[in-house]
Amino acid sequence: MPPDSIANPEYLPDSDRSREEMESLQRELAAEATFVDDLEFTPDDVAIDEAADLSGGLPPAADETAAVSSADPDAPVVVGIDQAFRSEHDEAVSAAVAIRDGTVVEYADAVTPLSIPYVPGLLAFREGEPILAALANLSVTPDLLVCDGSGRIHYREAGLATHVGVTRDLPSVGVAKSLLCGEPDEPVGERPEGWRTTIRADDSVTTAAPGTVIGHAYQSRQYPNSRRVNPLYVSPGHRVSAETTVDLVAALSAGYKLPEPTRLADAHADRVKRRLGEND
Repeated sequence: MPPDSIANPEYLPDSDRSREEMESLQRELAAEATFVDDLEFTPDDVAIDEAADLSGGLPPAADETAAVSSADPDAPVVVGIDQAFRSEHDEAVSAAVAIRDGTVVEYADAVTPLSIPYVPGLLAFREGEPILAALANLSVTPDLLVCDGSGRIHYREAGLATHVGVTRDLPSVGVAKSLLCGEPDEPVGERPEGWRTTIRADDSVTTAAPGTVIGHAYQSRQYPNSRRVNPLYVSPGHRVSAETTVDLVAALSAGYKLPEPTRLADAHADRVKRRLGEND
């Protein structure tokens, strides 16, 4: 991993720490994280209007095709991050997909061993190192990280998106499919597309006063007649406010439940996993 890609090496997610040491480090991370906007772009600058058609596989990266990319070379680079797992090998397949101006410009991945089991609230110590390895394999520099996991919606306000964002000192947001902690202002069931409500800290969040805004529930997609799709739970990781986080996720969603960067990262992780399976 290039040393210059790690801004704060003291926060690297070392799985050899004890649980008490991990939780202590997370409290330090929360104190270091910035949950206000420190961005050089707006949600409109990264908006994706059309989702990629994956029926024939992932779209090639712009630098893999002979055609000249129509992407604005000065547009912000959004990197989606997701993982697949090879349980028989106890490995994580981490995927990073870089998108500029709605066009995929690079795919990167890393395959690393999983050193500890999943523990609620300590996901970054299991998956953070593999994710950082995939990010290190990108040649482009991200302007925004979109992580499949929580940011500030976390018992110690230091979920995966916060851990990775602070370690790299990059703006980051967390997009989770279930609510780890906190309390929504309104019931979240059967809501229309585009609906959102605030998530506030409850007694399970030990580093914030009850009532502190830590994220939002956001209904990115819905079926008009049955309303069976559950909302996403989005929260700032680092250098983004809670309000801007949900605006970013809304701008990056293009008709599917997941925002496009993590939808493509999920597909890329599965592609790498299939490729590896052929060589077993």
